[in-house]
Amino acid sequence: MILAIDVGNTRIKAAVFEGSKRLETFVIVKFELEKGIQKILETHKKITDLVVASVTDVEKQSFTVFKNTLNIHFVSHNDAFPFDNCYETPQTLGIDRMVLAAGATLQFPNQNRLVIDAGTCITYDFIDKNNKYLGGAISPGLHLRYAALHNFTDKLPLLELENPKRFIGKSTSESIHSGVVNGLVCEIDGFINQYKEQYSNFIIILTGGDTDFLANQLKNTIFANSNFLLESLNQTFQYKIKND
Repeated sequence: MILAIDVGNTRIKAAVFEGSKRLETFVIVKFELEKGIQKILETHKKITDLVVASVTDVEKQSFTVFKNTLNIHFVSHNDAFPFDNCYETPQTLGIDRMVLAAGATLQFPNQNRLVIDAGTCITYDFIDKNNKYLGGAISPGLHLRYAALHNFTDKLPLLELENPKRFIGKSTSESIHSGVVNGLVCEIDGFINQYKEQYSNFIIILTGGDTDFLANQLKNTIFANSNFLLESLNQTFQYKIKND
């Protein structure tokens, strides 16, 4: 069994895998990381490998305390990946984006793929049918947009995520919800349409913490899976084992 852990900017997600099957998914509080891992291990006693993908500076000590009982693997740029990295600055490409690209390549072979990760930031990653990672884009996520409007103005309130009641906001709060949510939906659909002008036969994968909120609002047909990064992390590790 494998315990895959995704350390994101906002939260830590984990999942237990047996082969390709995801058995259970968890959300771990950052300041209780070691305790959270221990609790999972007590429930799933057959776990042999711990695989970590991190975009933050979470202390490795929280993981290495388990080195006597588990094989610990930190995903890095030096690992084997199933695509050619054509990024002009490959060492700056986030590990999370590389894992997502690997999962898209392995799960959807022989086609163009656009992965959209809707988390703290929105990342767009494109892998063509020849398994070349071409790059993408990064923009603020939903919660960052709400926070920016509040933090960089004197009077706009900090609002929680909410579906706009109407497209034309009739109050300041309604206007913020319309601007943030509809603005992001239009952005995502706009990105997709620009890719469509250049590429045919590509799958659109939407993942991340805001997947469920956004999925039904997009005009384009997508494959929505909020756990795609964790599943990709497991697939990336399996690929590494076979190709190291």
